[in-house]
Amino acid sequence: MLFKALSAAVYGIDANLIDVEVDYSGVVANEDHFHTVGLPDAAVRESRDRVRAAIKNSGYLIPPTFITINLAPADLKKEGSGFDLPIAVGILGAYGALRSNDLSRFLLVGELGLDGGVRPIPGMLPIAILAREKGIPNLILPAANAAEAAVVEGVNVYPVSSLLDVLDLLNTSVVGVIQREPYRVVTEELLGKLEKFTVDFCDVRGQQTAKRALEVAAAGSHNILMIGPPGSGKTMLAKRLPSILAPLTFEEALETTKIHSVAGVLEAGAGLVTQRPFRSPHHTISDAGLIGGGIVPRPGEVSLAHNGLLFLDELPEFPRNVLEVMRQPLEDHTVTIARASMSLSFPARFMLAAAMNPCGRVAFLPFGNSVSEAKTDRLPTNNQYLRRPYPHAPPGPQAPPRPGC
Repeated sequence: MLFKALSAAVYGIDANLIDVEVDYSGVVANEDHFHTVGLPDAAVRESRDRVRAAIKNSGYLIPPTFITINLAPADLKKEGSGFDLPIAVGILGAYGALRSNDLSRFLLVGELGLDGGVRPIPGMLPIAILAREKGIPNLILPAANAAEAAVVEGVNVYPVSSLLDVLDLLNTSVVGVIQREPYRVVTEELLGKLEKFTVDFCDVRGQQTAKRALEVAAAGSHNILMIGPPGSGKTMLAKRLPSILAPLTFEEALETTKIHSVAGVLEAGAGLVTQRPFRSPHHTISDAGLIGGGIVPRPGEVSLAHNGLLFLDELPEFPRNVLEVMRQPLEDHTVTIARASMSLSFPARFMLAAAMNPCGRVAFLPFGNSVSEAKTDRLPTNNQYLRRPYPHAPPGPQAPPRPGC
């Protein structure tokens, strides 16, 4: 018997509709024969053990037989554990546990625990947007993802906590009316209520010149480089810079939340990212970690900082190849990652702030005055302000030699 359910897979920051087709032979075998086709990754192939244990621990007994799961379209690679729920529902529907054979009005996503509980998955916001675009009115998803998906208008979001909860919801909808109220959020209240900062720019005392420079940079979203001795407050000021940036609009918050949801860094239970992102990667980060990458590309730090601030502390310590790959995002405000199977683009419109200690080319005096390199020979050779903290930093650009020299 054949049973169909609808699910979704996320590629980049967008989702694709996936048809989950379940076929079982009905012939009792000596052992389980559970096959998944449609380019599944390891997490999808392992779902057979999670699904069978979840069904058994939910009170249903399925005899050993031949079960084939097809994830269509078959030419797209499927990854993640979000197909557990539609696969389990499809198997139970094929065995007659559901009163209806038509689930075209429902889109199901979620990971199953061995006890039948439904666990959250990343990328729920793009899936909710896909359901609205495809005209699928009802979205069944883990309870922890409900606030994230409910910000999308035009889709009825039904959070569930277990496989039995899903079956009860589907069986009560046979009469045409779902006997449960969908989950709702008020986005305006969400944006206003959560606009709070753990560190605020108003906490800074003194540093008038630096604060004025940061205010000008924040007003025009200009990139800024802070140079000063250790302990002068560069990192402290940079962490408080997002608190004086303009508040996120709903469209910006929606786009930023999509990126954070796909990357799996969205806080549990958070419906929207309501603050400008602040990302501060370590200087040992790779170019793929900064820009993004992977077999199925995932967003990097420049995309996670979209509509926010990317802070590079100890700038000269970053490898040259890592800094070079930032040229295109700074100019085009987007990152395109090409692979053999697909090419994905991620938005990357961010404000760049960097900090570094003064190097040997400029000497800094105790009161913030500077002298040029040509005059440093007049200062004492043991002056502490002439020490170079980056002995391995590459020299600055030099003019090419003239012909004949």
